[in-house]
Amino acid sequence: MTAARIGHLVTSGTFSLDGGTWDVDNNVWIVGDDEEVIVIDAAHDADAIGAAVGDRRLRAIVCTHGHDDHIDAAPALADATGAPILIHLDDRLLWKHTHPDRKPDGYLSDMRRIRVADIELMALHTPGHTPGAISLHAPDLGTVFTGDTLFAGGPGATGRSYSCFPTIVRSIRDRLLVLPPETVVRTGHGESTTIGAEAPHLEEWIARGH
Repeated sequence: MTAARIGHLVTSGTFSLDGGTWDVDNNVWIVGDDEEVIVIDAAHDADAIGAAVGDRRLRAIVCTHGHDDHIDAAPALADATGAPILIHLDDRLLWKHTHPDRKPDGYLSDMRRIRVADIELMALHTPGHTPGAISLHAPDLGTVFTGDTLFAGGPGATGRSYSCFPTIVRSIRDRLLVLPPETVVRTGHGESTTIGAEAPHLEEWIARGH
C-alpha cells in the first residue's frame, strides 16, 4: 500500500455571479494513493481531472462551495466515474443556479469525516464566502483545503450575493486559525500558505473590512 499524497492541477475557465463574468484559474486537489482518491473542487475541465485521476477509484467529488467555477465540471466527472458529488446543504441554491437539472448525490455537514487511502479528512463548516462553504482538514497530511475561505493574504471575497464579511472572519478565526500553525493551507485559487503565516494578520483583515 502506498502512502496518501496530494495531487494538484490548475484548470481555467470563468466565474459568473450577479450579472458579471470573470476569467479564473482554479486549483483542483486530488487526495489519495495509487488505488483510490477524492477530488476537491471539480473545476472547468472534467477530462483533465479524469486524466489526473487515471485508473484509480474516485471515491467522491467534494465541493468546497457552490460557486460555478468550483462545481461546473462535477456532473461530467461524476458521470464518467460513478463518484458521488458532495456539497454542504446550505449551498444547494448556488448549486441549482449552475446545475438546475442535476442534484448533488449527498450533503455535507460540519465535522463529517471523509475517508480515503487510510486517512481521514474532516469537513469544517466555514461560511462567509458562501453560506455552505467548507474547509477540509487532513491532519495526517498536515494540511487544510480552504476553497475560497482563506487565501495567502487574507479572507476570500465577500462583496457578492450570499456572502458576509463578519461571518467569514469568524469562520477563519474560530475554525481555521486554531489549527496547528504549520498546517499548510491549500486554496481554491493561487498559492498555498500556512496557518502560522496568516494568523498574525487577523486584526488587520478586520480593520480593512472586505
